[in-house]
Amino acid sequence: MIEAGRVSVNGKVIDRAALNVTSDDKVEVDGREVGAPEPARLWLYHKPTGLVTTTRDEQGRPTIFDELPEDLPRVMSVGRLDLNSEGLLLLTNDGGLKRRLELPSTGWVRKYRVRIKGRPNDDTFAPLRAGLTVDGERFQPMQVTLDRQQGANAWATVAIREGKNREIRRAMEAVGLSVNRLIRVSYGPFQLGQLKPGEVQEIRPRVLRDQLGLETAQTDKAQKPAGKPRPPRKTVARKRRDR
Repeated sequence: MIEAGRVSVNGKVIDRAALNVTSDDKVEVDGREVGAPEPARLWLYHKPTGLVTTTRDEQGRPTIFDELPEDLPRVMSVGRLDLNSEGLLLLTNDGGLKRRLELPSTGWVRKYRVRIKGRPNDDTFAPLRAGLTVDGERFQPMQVTLDRQQGANAWATVAIREGKNREIRRAMEAVGLSVNRLIRVSYGPFQLGQLKPGEVQEIRPRVLRDQLGLETAQTDKAQKPAGKPRPPRKTVARKRRDR
């Protein structure tokens, strides 16, 4: 962009990138001023099933970005939930914060409620608690609690720290179990709570400071939900059950 003569500083077109600027300098691209970056912000989003967590899908399936409230600014997802998974997904406007929250070194626990077809007992989950290798990929030990049996299905709570691709589903399959519902209920200190499918709620700046040590320029007022979600498509409209 600089070589093409599209960038100017204080009204003068520049021809090299080795130029220091401060907040007092006026930087323009194509005649439009480049403003200061927005403070990092974070939202909780209750992802319904039937949506993919990408900006575009080669198969034409609906994405979470098709369904987010229209008054939400441009955001990125922190990690992913697959098409048939639901529950808490974090959204942010800041790429650095996204990468930070996704790093395994962050060590935050992701907790899920998992419905499993069959009648497992507590010993069934011993390999998951010990850590196992599936298709050459090593999974760290998981925390697994068998909650209850409900007809032909059982409910369990599973906590992981890495969040590899379809990790819980693949680990359950490795011990002969099939997952037919998977709900993420927390990501580190952030909880799904009573957030309804499709709803978005912003985290308060004070919480970001306390949990992440972020400096925020926003006032610490109660954050309202970011508008109403768009009317759900027929393929994803469903009531929450078995909570």
